[in-house]
Amino acid sequence: MEGDGVRWGSESVPGPGPGGGGMIRDLCRGFGRYRRYLGRLRQNLRETQKFFRDIKGSHSHSCPSSPTSDGGAQRGPAGDVAETGLQAGQLSCISFPPKEEKYLQQIVDCLPCILILGQDCNVKCQLLNLLLGVQVLPTTKLGNEESCKLRRLHFTYGTQTRVSLALPGQYEPVSTLVAHQGTWETIPEEDLEVQEDSEDAAHVLAELEVTMHHALLQEVDIVVAPCQGLRPTVDVLGDLVNDFLPVITYALHKDELSERDEQELKEIRKYFSFPIFFFKVPKLGSEIIDSTRRMENERSSLYRQLIDLGYLSIGHCNYGAPSQDTKAQSMLVEQSEKLRLLSTFSHQVLQARLVDAAAALNLVHCCCLDIFINQAFDMQRDLQITPKRLEYTRKMENELYESLMNIANRKQEEMKDMIVETLNTMKEELLDDAAKMEFKDVIVPENGEPVGTREIKCCIRQIQELIISRLNQAVANKLISSVDYLRESFVGTLERCLQSLEKSQDVSVHITSNNLKQILNAAYHVEVTFHSGSSVTRMLWEQIKQIIQRITWVSPPAITLEWKRKVAQEAIESLSASKLAKSICSQFRTRLNSSHEAFAASLRQLEAGHSGRLEKTEDLWLKVRKDHAPRLARLSLESRSLQDVLLHRKPKLGQELGRGQYGVVYLCDNWGGHFPCALKSVVPPDEKHWNDLALEFHYMRSLPKHERLVDLHGSVIDYNYGGGSSIAVLLIMERLHRDLYTGLKLDKQNRAKITDLGFCKPEAMMSGSIVGTPIHMAPELFTGKYDNSVDVYAFGILFWYICSGSVKLPEAFERCASKDHLWNNVRRGARPERLPVFDEECWQLMEACWDGDPSQRPLLGIVQPMLQGIMDRLCKSNSERPNRGLDDST
Repeated sequence: MEGDGVRWGSESVPGPGPGGGGMIRDLCRGFGRYRRYLGRLRQNLRETQKFFRDIKGSHSHSCPSSPTSDGGAQRGPAGDVAETGLQAGQLSCISFPPKEEKYLQQIVDCLPCILILGQDCNVKCQLLNLLLGVQVLPTTKLGNEESCKLRRLHFTYGTQTRVSLALPGQYEPVSTLVAHQGTWETIPEEDLEVQEDSEDAAHVLAELEVTMHHALLQEVDIVVAPCQGLRPTVDVLGDLVNDFLPVITYALHKDELSERDEQELKEIRKYFSFPIFFFKVPKLGSEIIDSTRRMENERSSLYRQLIDLGYLSIGHCNYGAPSQDTKAQSMLVEQSEKLRLLSTFSHQVLQARLVDAAAALNLVHCCCLDIFINQAFDMQRDLQITPKRLEYTRKMENELYESLMNIANRKQEEMKDMIVETLNTMKEELLDDAAKMEFKDVIVPENGEPVGTREIKCCIRQIQELIISRLNQAVANKLISSVDYLRESFVGTLERCLQSLEKSQDVSVHITSNNLKQILNAAYHVEVTFHSGSSVTRMLWEQIKQIIQRITWVSPPAITLEWKRKVAQEAIESLSASKLAKSICSQFRTRLNSSHEAFAASLRQLEAGHSGRLEKTEDLWLKVRKDHAPRLARLSLESRSLQDVLLHRKPKLGQELGRGQYGVVYLCDNWGGHFPCALKSVVPPDEKHWNDLALEFHYMRSLPKHERLVDLHGSVIDYNYGGGSSIAVLLIMERLHRDLYTGLKLDKQNRAKITDLGFCKPEAMMSGSIVGTPIHMAPELFTGKYDNSVDVYAFGILFWYICSGSVKLPEAFERCASKDHLWNNVRRGARPERLPVFDEECWQLMEACWDGDPSQRPLLGIVQPMLQGIMDRLCKSNSERPNRGLDDST
């Protein structure tokens, strides 16, 4: 419904009031900038949510487990470290933290609006007119403060002027407005207020929606709060924050806050943390006076009241000067000509909101990216260590088995001698024990009467068992003493190795470990007596018969002490030590063979289970390195760059300092409080280079500050680089005095600093890609299979340059006619030549570092003390010859 005879609208031009066209342009620019950056944040959030959905979808059904290490020292191939299992499906459990996702979603869903509060409705209307630069609302016809019933007003953009009643976010109630019935200069007062005779609840709650063709409204909506008597301010704010980000203004026209004003502001501060722009609106008809003539140290009553209420701080400038703090603060402006400071205040509110959101999103990115990188380490370690553990377990069990079999074979003669010695030593003790022995299941007459043959056999058998049991204990102790030293040599590491292997397989019953224990326990369970039918059993029964035959009697004997001693004496003398020893060792070997075969079978089963799991682990490791981590790293670079550009704006490019294959380095005088700076602009040619750059940025950000690393101050993505022809990543870092190509010494103490990580990455994140500067690349890089020894090779080449004191290419590479020729020379193993100025020890170190066999190159932990030794020797030599410089010695 269009208003008839409206005298303001699309052709209206803001008047020369306190705001003026400049203020409107500043506000439009600020809110437009917020919308653009909010759009980038929204896009990044959507891609992040899609990333987590893709992760959950691709790994919800199967995800291999892999052991993780606590980083302790490793002992032997198995690794004597405490470990925990990476549970199956852990990647699918990596999700967007719900609290952060809800917060960020609310940020991107809520567009900004200017909310006008005030001491009364007239002054609120007056401030609205000042902001728009046109007389839209009446400022003198509204009822007084007690009787006013101004409804909520919502000004928004439209191609035509339109006035209507609407329930916020719902529907448009049927109503007849005065504005629809005739010509008017300002919106009729009857349409602005809730009529006293209105009984329709929807009509009371409805807001007056005004659409206008106005530049400011094209960027931001404006809401005028209803009269407090109609709806409390905290309720209005509570409704508004669900759909909008309010930039709150508070219109003042009195020199002090009333009790009602103070109570309103206390309620707002109690429930909300929004800063407020307090503006003292000039009196109608008064001239705009330059109130800067007021003394700087003069503080108004309003200022003191707002300090007491907690909205302003002691150091806050009464004249509305913008704060240097990036966090938005409340502002009091009592000079009408400084209404333009609303754009500064709005910028602070909007920037704080976006910076907090970008920081929260970047924190999610970095935390999850670190999880991926750590999991890549765990998976790589799993792929490397598990096969070694399986092989180690097989090897150690074989050695244990062979050692125990050697004991069984070697101990037979010793066992025979030990049995004879034991029986001789224990003979009297055994005879006494036999004489005192109380028989089981045999009734011995107390009066010495004889017993039957069955009882005699039973008694003899029990005496025999007494002797055998004592002999069993002695034999077992002898074998145990021989096996105990093996427990220390084999068992500890072997058992821990098995535990880690079985834990990663989630085996509830550790069959392999049980078989290992059976092997070790074979020595503890040897027996001198065996099942019926065995040779030893038959031998013992023959001995019993012989004892019975040798003991002659006319009538059945009586069971006396002397008889029991005589039976024991005969039993001891009739035992064959050699046969017993042979039988014991044979049993030992039989038990060992059985346990060894069972162990080998269960180990093969364990190995088969790990084989399938490791295939899945390798697939997942590949996805983490080539897809998940790079994709998330790019999102992280974008969110961090958004945060940096919001805080410090886009850096200004100075003179060119140098250029490389992928970018140009410029001088930057000042950025983010750092000066001077070096600005590296990189235009990634494809997705792969985008991802590599993003990962490089993450690694550099993750590194602790170090005197030998150039400080990375921040990053900004320039979407209009080169006049809009491309997108560039601007990396802002510490500016050094010289580079390798101008001095081979970078700082004032002749100490170098690493300025660019380039394609450096953790070993677990290596993708097998062929990247780098050709002359610094080890030959195995061209095979796609390499490890961190390629860094040692590259250092050897760098050390050649340092010792040569020049940046001239080595002869082997200088004569290459093309880049392909250069790559071929590197692939064939071409090396720099030795120069006359080279120290012998330096040359030997270079040759060791670029050795063609990667396994023969020294570890960097060994290179460092070698370098220190060379430096100490050369420095000492130079100190003895003061006229010669360090450069001469190289």
